[in-house]
Amino acid sequence: MEPEKERLTAKAVATWFWRWVLNNKVVAILLVSLLVLLNLFLLTKVLYLLEPLKGFASAMGLPIVMSGILYYLLNPLIDGLEKKGVPRISGILIVFLLLAGLIVWGIVSLIPILREQVLSLLLNFPDYLSTFITQLNMFLRSDLLTRIQEQLLGDTGTLAETISTQAEGMIDTAISNIGSIFGTLTSIVLAVITTPFILFYLLKDGHNLPYHIMNMVPSKMREKTYVLLRETNLQISQYIRGQLLVAFAVGVMFWLGFLIIGMEYALILGIMAGVLNLIPFLGTFIAFFPIIIVAIVVHSPIMLVKVLIVFTIEQTLEGRVIQPLILGSNLNIHPVTIIAVLLTAGNLFGIPGVILGIPAYAVLKVFLVHAFVWYQSYTGLYADHYNPAPKPVVSKKKKKKQLEFRRKLK
Repeated sequence: MEPEKERLTAKAVATWFWRWVLNNKVVAILLVSLLVLLNLFLLTKVLYLLEPLKGFASAMGLPIVMSGILYYLLNPLIDGLEKKGVPRISGILIVFLLLAGLIVWGIVSLIPILREQVLSLLLNFPDYLSTFITQLNMFLRSDLLTRIQEQLLGDTGTLAETISTQAEGMIDTAISNIGSIFGTLTSIVLAVITTPFILFYLLKDGHNLPYHIMNMVPSKMREKTYVLLRETNLQISQYIRGQLLVAFAVGVMFWLGFLIIGMEYALILGIMAGVLNLIPFLGTFIAFFPIIIVAIVVHSPIMLVKVLIVFTIEQTLEGRVIQPLILGSNLNIHPVTIIAVLLTAGNLFGIPGVILGIPAYAVLKVFLVHAFVWYQSYTGLYADHYNPAPKPVVSKKKKKKQLEFRRKLK
């Protein structure tokens, strides 16, 4: 009797263990997650084995990124020439010759002006910033502002001293950064020399890359993997093309606006505004700071009013015409999310993180969405679509953008 009872008890325990542990999807997912985290922890202990990869990334990272950006920008043009009967290699050579012609034209006509303005601005900007801070400090210590500060804060001089101290730190930082800019010229020159060769082979064979990648994926996973890669490619290509075109338009608008109002350093300030516009939301306002300094110190407060008018016109055209026309519904990311990503990526990776943070987040979002869809189908925990919360109201414009994005994925 006792052996039979022990056998039944052991069977009950085994059945319970099978039902609640071995055959439980949630527990299985937790165990897999634990194994993944354990592998990541062990990876941190052997990072020294990845030093060769780190050296490769530091040497080839910038050329590969530049080649990828130019690939997404030029590939539609190459595809269009190929559809019209032009052989792909001939189309690539034609585009390269056109780019070489534009570069030569820029060297002959724009580079001398640009070099003169850049050198003059780099050499004089610390003095401009110091003069601007001095004028700002005098304004903050004026009798009118002192009386206002006494009424509001009850402490005279604190505001002016705080701003003056922070401004001195900004001047030191600006001067030290000039040296670091010249220090990176060598790596940039090497990247510029290497990029055309990588770009040529990307344009020549890049459209065959998905086929070769799919051959390395298990048969059952190929369809879903291809959809994932296609959606990722669409997100990256739309973002890069859209941001570059918008940045170019912004730079041209600022340049023409500054030329019209007769502002010094119009070309370099317009280019700087266009480049910084690659940083969503914050780039134009960051570029506006040196523009204000040049307007006040080199010119007069009247020029500042003219600059504000140019800035208002540019922001109106960019927000109402250019961005809706070019960007459309590229990423479908909430503005608060964009700001959070920019701050986080900038804190972790510096300037490259600020520039590449948004497309990296867009790619990560695609992977996470597909992973969550798989998790929903695997666990069966989301079979019931009932939601007691009120359904969000979606505007017709947003619905139209979502339909356009889905149509592009098909």
